[in-house]
Amino acid sequence: MGSLDTLKALIQRHAGPKNERSGGVFAIATHAPTGFQHAVLEPAFVLVAQGAKRAMLGDQLFEYREGQFLVIGVDLPIAGCVIEASPERPYLAAGLALKVPTISSLLLDMDPADMAATEPAGFAVSDAPEELLDTVVRLLKLKDSPRDAAVLGPMVERELVWRLLHGAQGAMVRQVGLADSRLSQIGRAIRFIRAHHAEPISIPKLADMVAMSESSFHRHFRGATTMSPLQYQKLIRLQEARSRLMADASDVAAVGYSVGYDSPSQFSREYSRLFGTPPGRDKQRLGLRSA
Repeated sequence: MGSLDTLKALIQRHAGPKNERSGGVFAIATHAPTGFQHAVLEPAFVLVAQGAKRAMLGDQLFEYREGQFLVIGVDLPIAGCVIEASPERPYLAAGLALKVPTISSLLLDMDPADMAATEPAGFAVSDAPEELLDTVVRLLKLKDSPRDAAVLGPMVERELVWRLLHGAQGAMVRQVGLADSRLSQIGRAIRFIRAHHAEPISIPKLADMVAMSESSFHRHFRGATTMSPLQYQKLIRLQEARSRLMADASDVAAVGYSVGYDSPSQFSREYSRLFGTPPGRDKQRLGLRSA
């Protein structure tokens, strides 16, 4: 049995009903195509073992499928849908949350010649080499042995990150681990926007926070996220609003105000544009789905 076939069996065995993430390692199984689901994805590595998924970031669409992996370098508001899955051949994926301390410690052992200065985007898709597949297989096998996982798990995670650092998306992973890299600086601005999404944001303040000029900040922010800071904030506001509606908020207008909208009509218009239906109707639909 090859690495990919072994990985498929491991994912089906360990994918929980709610796709729980334990210790940063996760396995996902989906048995039918889905509609677009909106979420903010934090830095992570995701490998597809079977099926395919389509994702939308800003105005860009991209797909990743069997034998490919996705790397996300900063917190990104992404809409994703499974496009190839069935009960007989479910969509199967496994991944690992990327941790800054792990990456930073491994950078100390890298040859400076392997650390060319580049400015990668905040996400990318590549084909997975056999050695990367083998590492993910060994990482998931540890889920069968909690005693071994406690000791060997961190070692295999470090191996996985090491292979990413020397792979096709190594430049992005390196930037995640460097505190003064452009991607890390944009990441700090992103975390500030997420924490203060309901407040007006000041581009000069954000640029000063990350020690960039306003023009440089705009350029690097768009390069990492495909969108402007204000567009990013709007997506965060709308995704947060939807989460609050799903939590059974009773007043739709109050939800709009709580995420930073002064105008209920603007909130309804922008919500409808993103999710395809006004917030009140979406709230009813989400309630029926969860009933």
